[in-house]
Amino acid sequence: METSELDAIIARHKDRKGALLPMLHDVQHAFGCIDAKAERAIAEALNLSRAEVHGMVSFYHDFTPAHDPRPVVELCRAEACKARGVEALVPAAEAAAGERVNLKEVYCLGLCSMGPSARIHGKLYAGLDEAELVKLVKTA
Repeated sequence: METSELDAIIARHKDRKGALLPMLHDVQHAFGCIDAKAERAIAEALNLSRAEVHGMVSFYHDFTPAHDPRPVVELCRAEACKARGVEALVPAAEAAAGERVNLKEVYCLGLCSMGPSARIHGKLYAGLDEAELVKLVKTA
């Protein structure tokens, strides 16, 4: 993790009200993770304990403690998508993902009336059937 880039992100946010979440998002985006070094630096800058920062990192599914170079396919497994059949799609998606793709379960992408839904590289997909989801996973 590049210290100067981390310092720049911290400096950009530290005087804002509610700086923690925007700071965490920027660090995750810049480095692909929020590691222990970043947690310590953020905690110090915001006068928080490392436990408080780590609690936020571990609570939200958008943040990861270690960089994973694989493409990520986020598959909504919330109740509305379950009601629309996402669970039947999971085995085929897992088979298509194998070890090459990080198939990540998330809870609610905000497309409840159009599920099952997924997010890949920030783009949302809705109304997925098995063939569409497998194609998306294979091309991620």
